[in-house]
Amino acid sequence: MKIYLAGPLFTQAEQNWLRALKVQIESCAKDVGSAVDVVWPGDLVSPEDIKKWGDQAKHKIFALCEKHLREADILIALLDGPLVDDGTSWEIGYFYSIRKEKQPIFGIRTDFRSSGDVPGAQVNLMIDCSCDCIVSSVEALLKKLKEVFQAQK
Repeated sequence: MKIYLAGPLFTQAEQNWLRALKVQIESCAKDVGSAVDVVWPGDLVSPEDIKKWGDQAKHKIFALCEKHLREADILIALLDGPLVDDGTSWEIGYFYSIRKEKQPIFGIRTDFRSSGDVPGAQVNLMIDCSCDCIVSSVEALLKKLKEVFQAQK
């Protein structure tokens, strides 16, 4: 099973949080005897790659992320902040448009601020409605993932 972990990765705090979440997801899968490959874009490209690729870096990064989204079985997206990160929003929309039945999109929003644009929406309604479930904690996310992992057995 392949999981694509989407979220902003522009600050050390975001990178550290998503890196830790990746480890927790892998540990959760291992605990229930499931094999997962968690793909996090922060691991796909190094600063050296970007320098080496020069003007083509944006195209190569885009192609890598799109490839892994096409191969994913599950998308997990960090939705924190006053607005969902624009790249993360694109990844959600893209995966939503190509996913097959039983390929969930799980949002995680640990931010207690409301940023929905209609009553009952936690974030922009297009993101909210694209997600099969939006949880408010890592623990709740891991519980959902365990259900998915166990159903795959």
